[in-house]
Amino acid sequence: MEVFQAIKARREITKYKDEPVPLHVLEKVADAGYYAPTGNNLPSKNLIVVTERKTLDAMADTTPYMKWMKEAQAAIVVTGKPGVSKYWLQDASFACAFIWLEATENGLGSAFGAVYNAEDQQESKEREDHVRSLLGIPDDSRVVAGLGLGYPEEVPDSKKHNLRDEIIRYETF
Repeated sequence: MEVFQAIKARREITKYKDEPVPLHVLEKVADAGYYAPTGNNLPSKNLIVVTERKTLDAMADTTPYMKWMKEAQAAIVVTGKPGVSKYWLQDASFACAFIWLEATENGLGSAFGAVYNAEDQQESKEREDHVRSLLGIPDDSRVVAGLGLGYPEEVPDSKKHNLRDEIIRYETF
C-alpha cells in the first residue's frame, strides 16, 4: 500500500477481532513512531508497546472515550519530554500519525485515545497519572496518547470530508 492509500484508508477502528497481533508486526508499527521526525532531531518521545490484557483493560479507564481499549489486542502509548524539547507535543503527535499509518499498512485498525488535554490541566493530570501508574512512566514525561491496535472486526464507511476548497488554500487564506 502506498502512503497516500494508507492515509485515505485510515479509519478510527474501535471494534477488534480476538486475534493477537504478532510481535514482528507490532515492532514494525512501533518503528514507524521511532522514525517519525522530531524538532531539532532531539529524543523527545518514548513509545511503550502494551500487549498484556490486564493492562489494556485498565487503560480503558483512562477516559470515558477509551472503552474500546478492552477489545484492542495491543496499544502503543506515546509520551513526550518537555525537558528535552519545546516541540515535545508536535514530536509525539508525528509519532502517533506515523504509527497509525503503519498500522493501516499492516492491516491493523487503530483508535486514538487522547490522554494529554491542553484545555484542562486537572483532567490531563488525572488521565496522565492513571496511565503513568500503569506503565511506570517517569514524572518528566507527558503522556500524550494511547493508540489501540488490532485486526478490525468491522471497518466503518469512508467519512465525508469538508469540501477541499474550504480546507486547502494557495498563497493566502
